[in-house]
Amino acid sequence: MDEILKFRKYFLSTYAIILIFGVIMVFSASYIFAGETYGSPTYFILRQLIFIGVGVVASLIIGNTKLTFWLKYSYHIGLFFLLLLFLTFIPGVGLNVKGAHRWISAGFFSIQPGEFVKFSTLLLSIYFFENFAKLDVLERTKYAISLFLPLLLLLFQPDFGSFSICFVLLVFVCFMSSFPRKYFYGIAVSAFVSMSFIMILEPYRVRRLLAFLDPWKNPKTSGFQIIQSYLAFANGGVFGLGLGNSNEKLFYLPEAHNDFIFSVIGEELGLFGVVAVVALFMALIYFGLRLSLALRTKSASLTVSSIVFALGLQVFVNMAVVLGLLPTKGLNLPLISYGGSSILANFMALGIIFSSIKQSEELVVGGREYLDSQNKRQATSHFSSKIGHISNF
Repeated sequence: MDEILKFRKYFLSTYAIILIFGVIMVFSASYIFAGETYGSPTYFILRQLIFIGVGVVASLIIGNTKLTFWLKYSYHIGLFFLLLLFLTFIPGVGLNVKGAHRWISAGFFSIQPGEFVKFSTLLLSIYFFENFAKLDVLERTKYAISLFLPLLLLLFQPDFGSFSICFVLLVFVCFMSSFPRKYFYGIAVSAFVSMSFIMILEPYRVRRLLAFLDPWKNPKTSGFQIIQSYLAFANGGVFGLGLGNSNEKLFYLPEAHNDFIFSVIGEELGLFGVVAVVALFMALIYFGLRLSLALRTKSASLTVSSIVFALGLQVFVNMAVVLGLLPTKGLNLPLISYGGSSILANFMALGIIFSSIKQSEELVVGGREYLDSQNKRQATSHFSSKIGHISNF
């Protein structure tokens, strides 16, 4: 119990530090663009703060529910977000941005269902793989379809970044769960072969791959974004240009406050800032995994470790893309990049972590109450036997 409380405190403290730092960097990276485009330098930061406020409330509400509820109804939750994915393709409801159907118009803001699908897929996969042996053929088929249909829609959007995260997450949960090993290895090999084929199936993904290998071959088109990212890190050097002094965010680096905010951090805060952010995320992942090991049930431990893995995986992919180590994927930096859907999805996942902790705490308290009642019963029995001996005497 003490270990759970300790690592929960460390995890939440690190989470809060990263979040506050993200708010500062979103304002720094966006205030010029926001002022020129929307007439207010605080346009993005105010919206980010609103989403954080809503996210905090959502995490507290979810945290006061039972983890068993979310796992039991993971199929229905998955269907809901699957419906949202379908809505992205409906004209007038879904938004077509640069040929991608990833967003739903919701009045003064837009929703990106792919951010939520990562965690709905996580919950559904935990329930499916942990209960695989108990399910009949029809149920297995139903759950398998509900797991892979969202991935198919993510490919059609196209959103290969979210598809990749969901795909690797499925493999991770399958490996960590009670799913039979004799099926796992064959499925894993087939899946990775299929993913490799899918990656080169679309011409735009091939262009991104070629740009990743040699961005200077097409410096004004496919290689432009990564070259500007390189320039940002080069300008920053060791100590950086100072907070708010980035040159690349002045309409040179696309998505400076979103997918490529790590480049702005490198330019403004230099190598020290980059190392500090990497260290914070490494600490968050470490404390999250230690917290998962301290939990009392396998479902809670698997849920928390999977959420932490998903968070860490997206952090790694974003940083690798920005540094030119992976092809461009269109994934933001969790808790730091601007984005309402990402913030809400991550806070909802945090609520699931709270729910997992609550389940373990209740088990610990229940166990103590049971032991206390057993001890009292034994003491009463012992006392009664003593009285019996006295009366017999």
